Amino acid sequence: MLKVRPLADRVLVEPKKEKEVTKGGIIIPDSAKEKPMEGTVIAVGTGKRDDKGTLIPFTVKVGDKVLMPKYGGTEVKIDDKEYQIVREEDILGILDNSSK
Repeated sequence: MLKVRPLADRVLVEPKKEKEVTKGGIIIPDSAKEKPMEGTVIAVGTGKRDDKGTLIPFTVKVGDKVLMPKYGGTEVKIDDKEYQIVREEDILGILDNSSK
């Protein structure tokens, strides 16, 4: 069980791992890898409130595959796994797997 629960409108995302070896067998060093822009929502916060105090529901939910900004959010390491905490408004989109 994960020991972190994001607060307010923050979302905990597990970034998709990039392949370290190409199809031709070439090993790609960490310095040459692009930061992942795709990930899976692991946990959502308690929610954001508007000016009147009404709770604004989240658009994303646990398990959604999302597109994240390349350099946004905060990287955290929990139990030797890397995650990214981003505000829901910074998530670029939800990937729809139904078209496959």
